[in-house]
Amino acid sequence: MKFDFKGQTAVVTGGTRGIGRAISEAFLKAGAKVIATYRSNEEEAQKFIEINSAHAEYLDIHKFDVTHYDKVETFFKEVESKHGALQIVVVSSGIRADSIVGMMKTEDWRNVIDTNLTGTFNICKLSVQCMMRQKYGRIITLTSPVGKFGFAGQANYAASKAGQVALVKSLSKEVASRKITVNCVSPGFIDTDFISDLPDEQKNAYKKQIPLKRFGSVQDVVAPVLFLASKESSYITGSVLEVTGGL
Repeated sequence: MKFDFKGQTAVVTGGTRGIGRAISEAFLKAGAKVIATYRSNEEEAQKFIEINSAHAEYLDIHKFDVTHYDKVETFFKEVESKHGALQIVVVSSGIRADSIVGMMKTEDWRNVIDTNLTGTFNICKLSVQCMMRQKYGRIITLTSPVGKFGFAGQANYAASKAGQVALVKSLSKEVASRKITVNCVSPGFIDTDFISDLPDEQKNAYKKQIPLKRFGSVQDVVAPVLFLASKESSYITGSVLEVTGGL
């Protein structure tokens, strides 16, 4: 299916690297104006700008931390002022700080919950305020099957991702009457730098658990996101679309 997002504006948090970058680039190729955000990696952000220089007039980059509500609020005010209506928001920003519970630092628990869950709340709240005025919108959050199954050493990450799903399911019911849909895409093990720091032994063990016996690519995630962002998905809300290779 070929998607056409001409005349639409998409915000992609964490949109300059990994899965978020692939999503940003797909929206650009489909004709959307893209506002990609990042927290700290200037080098990756600059590479992203250079690689997509052909789409410069449709691309905007913003740096801020999704955990800071005032920064997120300022960002959305600037987006509305500069771009007007906002049709699509993809929340792909996220972090990990793995450790077993008995050894986990309190700051690692808080940082992961704050970024992955509170950050999602901040983005969703302000997105909805923009979209309710126009009575249309698509919000897609990237979650994880870890929130469903749990993994040893990832209690903070699992809790944050399970919370995202609960947030999305609740929010979808609150805004459905305004023709705003809210869904999750749940990527399994995707071959990005997000899992590159795992030991080879652990990665091989995970791969054996996947029925398709491989890690996914970023493109495996992009198509479901674009579908849920499209007008063709108008009867889907409060759902979790799993992209896991059968986990």
